[in-house]
Amino acid sequence: MPKHLLFLLLAILSEVIATTALAASQQFTRLGPSVLVVLGYGLSFYLLSVTLKVMPVGIVYAIWSGLGVVGIAVLGYLLFNQTLDAAAVLGMTLIIAGVLVINLFSASAGH
Repeated sequence: MPKHLLFLLLAILSEVIATTALAASQQFTRLGPSVLVVLGYGLSFYLLSVTLKVMPVGIVYAIWSGLGVVGIAVLGYLLFNQTLDAAAVLGMTLIIAGVLVINLFSASAGH
């Protein structure tokens, strides 16, 4: 796997962790999750900046935000008992399909 794609995946993971911690921080009233929010977003944006040396910003942002949305929705379901109806699952399936199309078929993806 190319380094820039590894950095992008780590950026997505950091963002998902930070957003999950944001929910757990209870509006920044709990110190541990609040610190994790700041560190996670900081790391995520740093890793995005490294990825942008190789890939265009529109493609990077589409992949980062799309997979982040799916990751947060799944963790919300698993950790916070949030429901996902059929429309939400369909929408997330379309997001994943879009990310796959970008990565597999787009010359803009920086392969």
